Amino acid sequence: MAADIRLLATVIAAEINARPDQAVAAIGLLDEGATVPFIARYRKEVTGGLDDTQLRNLAERLVYLRELEARRSSIVESINGQGKMTDELAAKIGKAATKAELEDLYLPYKPKRRTRAEIARERGLGPLAEAIWADRTLDPAKLAETFVTGEVTDVKVALDGARDIIAETISENADLLKKLRQHMRDGSVLKARVVDGKQEAGAKFSDYFDHTERWATAPGHRALAMLRGWNEEFLTLSIEVDADDPSPIKPAQRIIAMAFDIRDKGAADRFLMDVAGWTWRVKLSVSLSLDLMREMRERAEEEAIHVFARNLKDLLLAAPAGSRATMGLDPGIRTGVKVAIVDATGKLLETTTVYPFPPKNDIRGTQAELAALIRKHNVELISIGNGTGSRETEKLVADMLASLPGTKPTKVIVSEAGASVYSASETAALEFPGLDVSLRGAVSIARRLQDPLAELVKIEPKSIGVGQYQHDVDQNKLSRSLDAVVEDAVNAVGVDLNMASAPLLARVSGLSRSIAEAIVAHRDQNGAFTSRKDLLKVARLGNRTFEQAAGFLRIPNGKEPLDASSVHPEAYGVAKKIVAACGRDLRALMGDSATLKALDPRKFIDETFGLPTVKDIIAELEKPGRDPRPSFKTATFAEGIDEITDLKPGMMLEGTVTNVAAFGAFVDIGVHQDGLVHVSQLADRFVKDPHEVVKAGDVVKVRVVEVDVKRKRIGLTMRKDGGEAPPPKNGDRGKPMNQKFSSTENKSSQGALGAALAAALKRG
Repeated sequence: MAADIRLLATVIAAEINARPDQAVAAIGLLDEGATVPFIARYRKEVTGGLDDTQLRNLAERLVYLRELEARRSSIVESINGQGKMTDELAAKIGKAATKAELEDLYLPYKPKRRTRAEIARERGLGPLAEAIWADRTLDPAKLAETFVTGEVTDVKVALDGARDIIAETISENADLLKKLRQHMRDGSVLKARVVDGKQEAGAKFSDYFDHTERWATAPGHRALAMLRGWNEEFLTLSIEVDADDPSPIKPAQRIIAMAFDIRDKGAADRFLMDVAGWTWRVKLSVSLSLDLMREMRERAEEEAIHVFARNLKDLLLAAPAGSRATMGLDPGIRTGVKVAIVDATGKLLETTTVYPFPPKNDIRGTQAELAALIRKHNVELISIGNGTGSRETEKLVADMLASLPGTKPTKVIVSEAGASVYSASETAALEFPGLDVSLRGAVSIARRLQDPLAELVKIEPKSIGVGQYQHDVDQNKLSRSLDAVVEDAVNAVGVDLNMASAPLLARVSGLSRSIAEAIVAHRDQNGAFTSRKDLLKVARLGNRTFEQAAGFLRIPNGKEPLDASSVHPEAYGVAKKIVAACGRDLRALMGDSATLKALDPRKFIDETFGLPTVKDIIAELEKPGRDPRPSFKTATFAEGIDEITDLKPGMMLEGTVTNVAAFGAFVDIGVHQDGLVHVSQLADRFVKDPHEVVKAGDVVKVRVVEVDVKRKRIGLTMRKDGGEAPPPKNGDRGKPMNQKFSSTENKSSQGALGAALAAALKRG
């Protein structure tokens, strides 16, 4: 087992830019049940300082490589059981680095249904195929005459049987498959065409009605768009290679010929060359195109999941407005505006529903009621959901605030993505059992302004809606990735043990949902925790769980000042040595940057805690319980710009970035439809990755460049001149080709390959 771990660690270390011993240590900790946040923060000496990104990549690759090893063992066992294992084959299986390579090697030995080649062998045609292989000067037709029997009725049937046997041999050669697959990766083009008669119904896919680009450089968002169009039966998709090669013998056929030393030595060679071409057209081009289509999907899904994860992280770590009494407004027209007031701690104080819009049109009554609630509860913030009726609601609130004397609350439009999901969830029902579902959304809208992280963790990450084509990707992979993002965000910020909800606590390192609920139950029954050590009194929370979780849980104003910091209880002794060396009271020292910076961290190293931990402790004492999130600010929407029809090219507006995709950023400018800043319009320089410039939650200035009311598309720019950004020095190699093809060529591309792609890709 130790040898296996070292082997896996060596492979992974090279991929995450680490040493094998670092990877070995990290794998050991993960196998013991330690979480990534705990290892990254409190086991730096053990791993040599691997960060959370390296550890996440390590954990993901570890799963894949262990699955690979399990499959390798299964294949070896199967081939050994057949008595067909050789030293050469065993060496190749041992070196296979991917599941695809393993399956290629296993193909000739994999139990399969009765094939045409097997039927030919049963009819006695195996020796004919062997004879053709053995002597390339012989005439296959004359050889076949001696194999005509009752089952093999003539020479053609005999030669077809020999062809089937030879074709199977060709198509099960792992080295050849590797070369052909690489040939297709290097030279294939992806073609999308509109299905005849579906131009109008599939208008949203019009960019791909006659689209061709290199398979190797097709961006993930375009690939997923085409796959969605294919799934919805508006597009046809195909992968082609060597289509423009004019020679009668295509490059792929030549690769096969070279692999089996097929030359023009005689009649048998010519027969074999024809078999090579037939094998490519009928068998290998189809199966390898399927492989590439799956590979493209996986590549696109990985990109989409990565984009979703980055956007979610930005949203979770968005600036909190802070602990202030907040009014949440969930806009609605006919059904009314739902109102919820929460205090500075997020506790629900009061709810109501007002009807300022048709059919009741009670504007004055609504404004009077909202003003009364603001005075009654000393409301400092007004959080308005950005759904239907948000701009109308914002104007109503603005008019009401203008008439209020003295200091006025700050109004903010926030994303209500996922609020309806939360409202109908089991979590919301447990939290507000007697509250109407429609009013729960207003509570969520209020709280997500106070602390986005604390509220958004209650919602399934996939429902927050900051991804691209999120419903088209592998849902298990997406969930794992997003759960990791939530876990990292929660533990990076830290959690107030006496304020946190069970859903928030459940995201803390080492805590399960049941333990989180037990903590809340213990808190409700016994009062606030006064020290981290009190956690050990919670039912089913043992030393191992305490070790994983304690450093991420905070107790402000507790008996032990260090409980309010990220210093782990196991290192309190080191912290107190540092305090003693300064000759100051701990509370007085915390925050004294000048005194702490003057210390030599090396003086406090011992046999357990090394320099990284000591430096972390000193940094934490400088800024105890610091929040890594930015300071709060919000966009101001332009007055009178409420609908997409109000927009005109040239308008300068302020907005909030809601989503960042590979092709640009979506910005909420207050018209119920986000505008797109294409990647070429994000800056006055070439931008490869939009995340270099913006992230979800950023407040940005944009200019309107295009408005398509019918398609609900808004084009925006952040460039000063609104022109195209300069291209990269090596050109845009991912740009699609613009060749046009006739309808005849389009129809001819569908056939066996199109049918096979349809069968393999269609998701039920």
